[in-house]
Amino acid sequence: QVQLVESGGGLVQAGGSLRLSCVASRDIFSSMRMGWYRQAPGKQRELVGTITSSGTTNYADSVRGRFTISRDTAKNTVYLQMNSLKPEDTAVYYCNGHSQWYDYWGQGTQVTVSS
Repeated sequence: QVQLVESGGGLVQAGGSLRLSCVASRDIFSSMRMGWYRQAPGKQRELVGTITSSGTTNYADSVRGRFTISRDTAKNTVYLQMNSLKPEDTAVYYCNGHSQWYDYWGQGTQVTVSS
């Protein structure tokens, strides 16, 4: 079993930045694709971006160029750097670890962007 713990959410004005962190309870980056998802009130959970075990990143069109996913393998931590935030980025952000056999989720962290 793997625990994922997100942190770094909060309230920020439009145009501002936040960095979210996701700490895994053990090293899973070599075997799992890590991802960030978000869910706004009344909407389905959507993919923000992913980073593969080889370090390749991919992003949703809505965040490409503004958000960056990175990782620190020594700290078992994945980051989501969010710049130029917009009110429509307001959501609960979730960390995910995915493999052929397992899917792990964190508890989520709230991001609120005021206009």
